[in-house]
This record gives sequence, structure tokens and C-alpha cells, in this order.
Amino acid sequence: MILMEQTMRWFGPNDPVSLADIKQAGCTGVVTSLHHIPVGDVWPVGEIKSRKKIIESAGLTWTVIESLPVHENIKKQSGNFEELIENYKLSLRNAAAEGLKVVTYNFMPVFDWLRTNPDYELEDGKRTLRFEREAFIAFDLFLLQRSDAEKDYSKEEITKATKRFKGMSQEEKEALKKNVLLGLPGSDEPFTDEQVLCALATYKNIDAANLKKHLFYFLKKIVPVAEAVGIRLAIHPDDPPYPVLGLPRVVSTEKDLTEIIEAAPSTVNGLCFCTGSLGVRKENDLPAMIKRLGAHVHFLHLRNTISDGDGNFMEANHLDGGTDMAHVVKEIVALMNRTGTSIPMRPDHGHKMLDDLKKKTYPGYSAIGRLKGLAELRGLEYGISKFL
Repeated sequence: MILMEQTMRWFGPNDPVSLADIKQAGCTGVVTSLHHIPVGDVWPVGEIKSRKKIIESAGLTWTVIESLPVHENIKKQSGNFEELIENYKLSLRNAAAEGLKVVTYNFMPVFDWLRTNPDYELEDGKRTLRFEREAFIAFDLFLLQRSDAEKDYSKEEITKATKRFKGMSQEEKEALKKNVLLGLPGSDEPFTDEQVLCALATYKNIDAANLKKHLFYFLKKIVPVAEAVGIRLAIHPDDPPYPVLGLPRVVSTEKDLTEIIEAAPSTVNGLCFCTGSLGVRKENDLPAMIKRLGAHVHFLHLRNTISDGDGNFMEANHLDGGTDMAHVVKEIVALMNRTGTSIPMRPDHGHKMLDDLKKKTYPGYSAIGRLKGLAELRGLEYGISKFL
């Protein structure tokens, strides 16, 4: 019986969720990154070796990097982007030399992900991540005050957002701004208005076609290196999977994923298949996508979302929401049996619940919520595997 490799994301020694916690949850490994290395710098072998030693001393393994960030200059093809690509190649070589197998990355401009409320309270008292389009438009128009932002929204949307903003207290406005401007995963440093507006301005002349062209160029440069050293590349989908703040998104649909694979044909050029991000778009048939693109699925983020088709969504229980997780896992099990390979997975974005409600953790990365999700997914996979 071939089962998925069960892991959790770990943000390093300062993560409130310890390696011992993750091991007790039943995981055999973690996925992590060297968040202290500035984006664009080479990951030194010594730093990789040191992080790996900490993880292995706790009785866990580290084979998946999440993430090796792509510098904004590479996405824009500006400044020293060629030098930064060479640095990325060297980081891949150094990671492979220390036994790392999969490198996760994304090509989202400026923001890795966006939510309007990372601490939304559900009826039963649990807390979850939520994106509400009306609130986001209000932020864009009246808090960030992005130039020409109104061009990206319909008159009806602007009317609703205006009414929403006028009805908000000062405290609610400040909370919305803080929520949207949360920093990158693993960071406690939020963005400022000035940083965001400056970053957005640098993308003024870059549309989806240009961004996709830059992604394909990057892949053609790094895929041969990854192939030579035995590293599998796994691009993470956009989150949310549609344009935000005037920024293009190019990793949101099956068509996008297919074009990425075809841009640099190789078995190492692959996907981090995130059921949460892809599941927000109703047209994405996730089981069918796994069946068609499975040979290039190198890493799995299993989470579920409740969305309404109008751009609003929030994290659901792992077996609930809009994605038929049983069907998804069935296709994953079938894929692993066809290839004879165990795919690393992690339960993503667990609810904040029970004792974790009293603790400060990275949004979506509490211990107990992810433990619950892992237990549900583990049971689902085991049951499916027994009867296939």
C-alpha cells in the first residue's frame, strides 16, 4: 500500500508549533524554508545543513523546501534579474547536495497570499482565514487609495464597497488594513502602504501575458539545472486565484498549469497542487486535473474552501467545503499506485481551535487545527487505499 508522505509546514526555530508537536501529530517530516536568508541571496550549504540537522535530531525528515522565493526582479525581468536567476540555480544545486528533493515556489507578484480576516470566528467558536471581496475593494479604494483602482471594479461593486466602508468603525478599518497588509509567511513584519504602492507601481506595464512570458523564461533557465541535480520543481497556484490590486495572476487554472508544464518540458517541471487555491475557482475540476496532470504533481497542499463564485471564500474543514476531497484523494491514491511513488503532502490552513485559541501562531498554522485535518485526511486515504 503506497500512502502519501505526511508532513506539516514548520517556520523554523521560532515557530510556536514545535518539531515535537509535529512529530506527535503523526508526521514523518516537515516542509520548511530558510526565512532568514534575504530573497535573492544564495542558500549556503552550511545553512541548509544546519537546518536539516535540527529537523533530523527531532526524528523527522526534510525533503521539501517551502518555499525558495523568486525575487520580484525575476518576475518583472528588471534590474539584476539574470544574476538573481544564477543565484537561484546555485541554491538548487546546494539544496540537492544536501538531499533535498522538491523545491516549492510561486510567481505571485508582491503578495504571496491575501485575506481580509485571518481570524474570522465561526459559529462554533473556531477561527479561520477569510477573504471577502467587498471588504477588499473597500480597502483598495479607501484605505490603500491605489491610483485608478476604481477601473478594476463594476459600479455595483464600488457602491457596495462604499456603503460597507462608511458603515465601518475606525477600529474595523484599522483591523482590515492590518489584515490585508500581513507580511510574507514566516515573517512578523507587515507591509506598509508606501511599500505596497511602490511595489505596485513597478508592475504598471506588466500584464498577464508579460508575467507569464517572464515565468516561462525563468523555467527555461532553471529546469535544466533542476533536472541535472535531481530536484523537482513545484509551483504553487495563485491565492486568491484571480487578479488583485491590479496585479496579474498566471497560475490559477488548468490551462495555466498546462502551459507552465509545456513551457519547459521535463518531468521535474511540476506542481504544488493546492486544492484550496485551485478549488476557489468553480471551473477547476480538481480530480480531473490530477488525472491529467498527475505526472507533474510533486507536492500536495490538501485543504478545503467554501466559496460563493463572487470572489468570497474561507477555509472550511478539510473534508467539507466545495472540493470533493474523497474524490481528490482517490485520484491521488490511484496516481501513486500507477507511478509507485509516495507524494509528500501537508494538511493546509487548519482552523484555530481548542487550546490554540489562547496561543499566537502564524495565521492558518495552528497545531490542533492541522492535527484534526491530518487525522481526517489520513483516515480518508487509508480507507480508500484498502478498497482500491
